[in-house]
Amino acid sequence: MTGTELLMNVTPQESRVALVENGVLTELHIERARQRGIVGNIYKGRVVRVLPGMDAAFVEIGRDRTAFLHASDVISRNEDEGRGSEGIRDLLHEGQELLVQVTKDPMGSKGARLTTYITVPARHLVLMPNQNNVGVSTRIEDDAMRARLREQVEALRDELAPQHGFIVRTAAELADHEALGTDTAFLKKIWDSLQEAARSAPAGTEVYADLPLVQRILRDMVGVDLERVRIDSRETYQKIVDFSRRYLPELTERIEHYPGERPIFDLFNIDEEIQRALERKVELKSGGYLIFDQTEAMTTVDINTGGFVGHRKLEETIFKTNLEAAQAIGRQLRLRNLGGIIIIDFIDMQDDEHKRQVIRALEKALERDHVKTQICDVSPLGLVEMTRKRTRDSLEHQLCEPCPTCGGRGYLKTAETVCYELFREILREVRQYDARELRVLASQSVIDLLLDEESASLAELQNFVGIPIRFQVETLYTQEQFDVVFV
Repeated sequence: MTGTELLMNVTPQESRVALVENGVLTELHIERARQRGIVGNIYKGRVVRVLPGMDAAFVEIGRDRTAFLHASDVISRNEDEGRGSEGIRDLLHEGQELLVQVTKDPMGSKGARLTTYITVPARHLVLMPNQNNVGVSTRIEDDAMRARLREQVEALRDELAPQHGFIVRTAAELADHEALGTDTAFLKKIWDSLQEAARSAPAGTEVYADLPLVQRILRDMVGVDLERVRIDSRETYQKIVDFSRRYLPELTERIEHYPGERPIFDLFNIDEEIQRALERKVELKSGGYLIFDQTEAMTTVDINTGGFVGHRKLEETIFKTNLEAAQAIGRQLRLRNLGGIIIIDFIDMQDDEHKRQVIRALEKALERDHVKTQICDVSPLGLVEMTRKRTRDSLEHQLCEPCPTCGGRGYLKTAETVCYELFREILREVRQYDARELRVLASQSVIDLLLDEESASLAELQNFVGIPIRFQVETLYTQEQFDVVFV
């Protein structure tokens, strides 16, 4: 199957949108009713703490955690002259109220990231309140087209919104003057109503919310040649059609309601792909494999030849494995929504031309990625360093939580290790307290080992402490848990 499709699976509790390219799942977006992201939302905030040492401030926006605002994201009073040496205390003070926009969702223990450079998007334009410039998307490459659009938007701004700036989006490439004028007036109206709401709202109030996921995905798919959009909810289908007729008329005929009894995600085995995307190991068709390890600071990707032995010499086998890995990594980064610093450990290559081709294959795999990426050349250690902008949690963090048994380590102490810890604990307790008998509570695997392979050591310990030791299996204990109780 060829082409690009959007599949939308919508229930009252959860919306899931899958981007399928040439029959393969490449992106997944999830929004739950109780966990909706707040990127793009605008709040009336109050500065609660200014931190000169970090050149930043914490701002109360009515969420569970205060949000973070860096000095570089604060509009200067002398913006036209440049910020110069202004620090955070020159820009903000505690108790100050201001409008802020979320640029990054809360992640883990960190609050949301904010900016005062507010933007409000529409179909063809993005409004930049209280700024005086007009920019044009770099994806519009024709110089004559760029000049025409800039001239038209500047004229509309002077007429309808002289105190604001605008960015011309890629979708405006084929827009006429009327469509641009409609967007300009629409955005001006939104901003005026937003300001009016903010004037009377208390600090910590949301004054503008971005579109729900399904509409937002369509709006942000500007420039993507979508072959079809299929939605399994009739109510959502009608909302999307109405939205499309107003903002994306060229897409309306490609939007379909999916009435089938078979779940829409089963058409491309998407749920199975999601399960695979949560695993560390990714198998390659050649027999090689990738290992993804995600930490708070960065993600590492390790490439191995695995069962791929090749047909010629070793260098050729390594090159082919790395080429296949580069393509798979590009897809996995999008599918897993991995962001921040990413370190890729390709198998060492001696040929410089092979290194260039592998980097080029990785760049090509990321060309269709809507998230900004930056790739460095192969380092002297054979590593490729790259960054991918992070605005929301990864797929793993959205769908999973740390294991309550191992605490997120991914490993458990062996039963043998726990046995020896238990021996030391018994000696420690006996030296401090007098007791007639000890009772050990532990998991089945630990007690089985104590009474079998470690029975000689246990007998020696019991003779040394001089009091009987009883054992009790606790079915709810993990392998690492135990208690020593005096009787």
